Amino acid sequence: MSDLPPLSRRALLTSAATAAFAALPATGAHGRTPAASRTSARRATVAARTADGFAGVPALGLSGTTGGAGGPVVTVTDPDTFLDYCDRNEPYVIQVAGTLRISSKQGLRSNKTVVGLGTDAEITGGGLDMYRRQNVIIQNLRFTGADDDALSIQQSSHHIWIDHCTFSAGADGLIDIVRGADCVTVSWNHFHDHSKTMLIGHSDANGAQDRGKLRISFHHNFFDGTAQRHPRVRFGEPVHVYNNYYRNNTLYGVASTEDAGVLVEGNYFEDVPHPIYSGYDESGPGRVVERNNVYVRCGTPETLGTVIEPRTFYPYVLDAPADLPALVTAGAGAGRI
Repeated sequence: MSDLPPLSRRALLTSAATAAFAALPATGAHGRTPAASRTSARRATVAARTADGFAGVPALGLSGTTGGAGGPVVTVTDPDTFLDYCDRNEPYVIQVAGTLRISSKQGLRSNKTVVGLGTDAEITGGGLDMYRRQNVIIQNLRFTGADDDALSIQQSSHHIWIDHCTFSAGADGLIDIVRGADCVTVSWNHFHDHSKTMLIGHSDANGAQDRGKLRISFHHNFFDGTAQRHPRVRFGEPVHVYNNYYRNNTLYGVASTEDAGVLVEGNYFEDVPHPIYSGYDESGPGRVVERNNVYVRCGTPETLGTVIEPRTFYPYVLDAPADLPALVTAGAGAGRI
């Protein structure tokens, strides 16, 4: 079982996380404040929205996910400066302008907001790795052509919010959440031109580290022709998959394995031959409850057992599943906030 303290419903009702960024002057790589950075700070994509789902829940010493709020706002236009800020210990709001080409998986430390400016901010060639990190927001960015995972959240990292990003064409997973990570929300993202989209729990042999953790919310994501793992889950409970739009997913939608507990509700599945699996490949069956989903030209979903209700931890309101094709395609992905 988990050695982490349980999430507190009482704290949830009395405390709310804020994702608003501090209105502090932007600084350059060497502490200067160039005019271009000051202008960028004034027109920054500031998210008035608050982290919701599991990323917004008070737990593990945090009241929610606030990222770099309270730290300096900096604008970066080259990969070296970007990675320098990512590797600092202090809180920062790191605004990405244009395309940054990196390689491999680069470390991103705690208490950071990484947010794209405008509609064309992009990280290509590599990805970001959160290893024993906490309180991170990644927003309004395109991730393309990573030579490994685009985003890796691992080794007990917690309170991570991935929101309004676009992911495509990576060499491995687009998002991996593994090895005891916890309290993560993946919301309003667009996934396309890829096979293995999202893995929750890295192996069948890692139950000792993962049971009682890997509590994750997925909502309002657009799984657009991606083949599988939307997500594939081992051990985590509850994993809450709601109000997502699945279209033309050639292998399957959601797979619950190795006694994971997954609630799949209020989603829209279109032309998905296997919308929900319990067990997959060599992994044993997981528990999965489905309700209030729409299936258009799909196979029969598999269900098994019962799952801890996400409402035990946070409140939420479902959008009507029939509205999701229009709502999600209009709002998901980079450049939509």
